Amino acid sequence: MGGLRELAAPFVVPGPCGVAVRDRLKHLTPQDENVLRLVGEHQGRLASRDLKARCADGLEHSADTWASRKRNLTALSSSRIAGTITKATHDQWALARRCQTAHIQTLETAIRTLRHRLSLPIGTPGTKRAAGGYRSRREWFHKSRRLAALEARHAAVVADRQAGRVRVVRGGRRLLHTRHHLTQARLAEERWRERWEAERWFIAADGESGKRFGNETIRVTPDGEVSIKLPAPLTHLANTKHGRYTLTATVAFAHRGVEWADRVTANRAVAYRIHHDTDRRRWYLTASWQRPLVQTIPLATARARGVVGVDTNADHFAAYHLDPHGNPIGNPHHFPYDLSGTTTHRDAQIRHALTQLLHWAKQTGAAAIAIEDLDFTTDKTREKHGRKTRFRQLISGIPTGRLKARLVSMAAEQGLAIVAVDPAYTSMWGAQHWQKPLATPHRRMSRHDAAGIVIGRRALGHPVRRRTAPPPHDRSDRAGHRTAQARPGNRGREGTRPPATDHAPGGVPPSGTRKREPSASNTVRDAPRTQQWVQDPLLRTG
Repeated sequence: MGGLRELAAPFVVPGPCGVAVRDRLKHLTPQDENVLRLVGEHQGRLASRDLKARCADGLEHSADTWASRKRNLTALSSSRIAGTITKATHDQWALARRCQTAHIQTLETAIRTLRHRLSLPIGTPGTKRAAGGYRSRREWFHKSRRLAALEARHAAVVADRQAGRVRVVRGGRRLLHTRHHLTQARLAEERWRERWEAERWFIAADGESGKRFGNETIRVTPDGEVSIKLPAPLTHLANTKHGRYTLTATVAFAHRGVEWADRVTANRAVAYRIHHDTDRRRWYLTASWQRPLVQTIPLATARARGVVGVDTNADHFAAYHLDPHGNPIGNPHHFPYDLSGTTTHRDAQIRHALTQLLHWAKQTGAAAIAIEDLDFTTDKTREKHGRKTRFRQLISGIPTGRLKARLVSMAAEQGLAIVAVDPAYTSMWGAQHWQKPLATPHRRMSRHDAAGIVIGRRALGHPVRRRTAPPPHDRSDRAGHRTAQARPGNRGREGTRPPATDHAPGGVPPSGTRKREPSASNTVRDAPRTQQWVQDPLLRTG
């Protein structure tokens, strides 16, 4: 047991701090679409110019340079639009810096693994904690060349970070690379150009509390009327007063519409973004706002009514309901999803599976969902697993990032807490202690189902191991007492059983003499017994 790493304590995940809803802008006139395109193109050029200036400033950025950039943008748009553009620019630059740091850490992990494997003799077997040597001299040579390439790449990225240089692509680097592979993407150049320009448009506005309906630039009334404050060069296109253009389309947020209406009625800040889906030829309006930070419930409160342990896999969620004492209740449940296809399809599959999981967890009466705090950053590199391509694809296919974001926000709407636990040894210990005992002719148990039980018990603070079987010889304790059979804190749970005189059957005093003579038996003494007492190994004693 000395080789096992120390497990982190479970904790309640904080709730979401923001909300976003979307609705389609239907029945737009050609004039409406033309105005939206012109506004998007104009403000997109301003955003690109401002991002270029911010990247040129690098680490020399200051409040004075920010104010200078904002003044230059104000003359070509408005003060509020300029503030929104500069804020978006700073967010993009900060995100690029975080991605740069993550890239450096990934390169350092790969370099350490390569150096370790190259230092071993050829053919050295690996262990569970570290990879072994390479299989042949040819593979060793190619990996040594790869090490040199990664070290050069690492040095270049570190130099960029120290100089404050980042590389940001407005419109997305993936879409930019698609331009050179149009045949493989089955995309015509005109369609790619249309998508590229739409992604680089900028039609967004931050909310302002105290202003009319919570936003002065893009204003949406409680009735759903949408109007836009046009930038200075496009004010001649206005169809209402004060340089505003009112769209013919109206919006009605079906999801969280009441919460949105309460905010705009009270003039509380709501941010809006308008974007164009070139594949569907549709326009959408997204509204977002911040929620006040809500204190998470204590861990003891989340454990009070039991939990639902969830094991995350590449194609399904395996869930099991556990009572507060850690006993499995009922049968395991599976919630499948398919992560092949487009990003939209994968996202819809995750939402559908989580919706089913949350509805079932609500029906069980549990107050929390226990899930592993997964992070495969260091485990899906090809330097560690080498030729195990399918295994690396399996790990990469598990939706860790999307799952965390979706599950926390969706569970908060259902009033369920999320308890994150250490993922170490869940599948291995589940198969060892729970898979076989719970399998019956009418119930199939997989390693994933057993892992869900381990995750739930870890969230409840119980040991993973189930209660051991009764002694094999008789009902005495010659074979030793059971382990893990009492709740933590019970007095005497680690001691031996009391003597037989202290737990004699009812009606027998401690002296061992009966109050009355036993009645004659109505059965033949030599007849075989038709009943046999069998103790359920899953029950727990107090």
